[in-house]
Amino acid sequence: MSAKDIYHDAVKNALIKAGWIIKADHYPIRYQEVKLFADLAGEKTLSATKGEQQIVVEIKSFNSPSPIREFETALGQYLIYQTFLAITHP
Repeated sequence: MSAKDIYHDAVKNALIKAGWIIKADHYPIRYQEVKLFADLAGEKTLSATKGEQQIVVEIKSFNSPSPIREFETALGQYLIYQTFLAITHP
């Protein structure tokens, strides 16, 4: 697992204030032999539909000397997470 981003707590608190229930800090994403960790997983009850929304959040600050490189890494991470979650949680 990687270290928390400097904005981790601020994002987590904003989600809580917006009505999300944080289900996991460092949410595991598993597919076959691969195990990854997103920063947060949350859930929110929707009263109008009596259903639930779920989110997985990866927090990035882009504060290195090469923000383009960080963006490339974040985009790759997003695509991998999106693919694995689509397979494991259709």
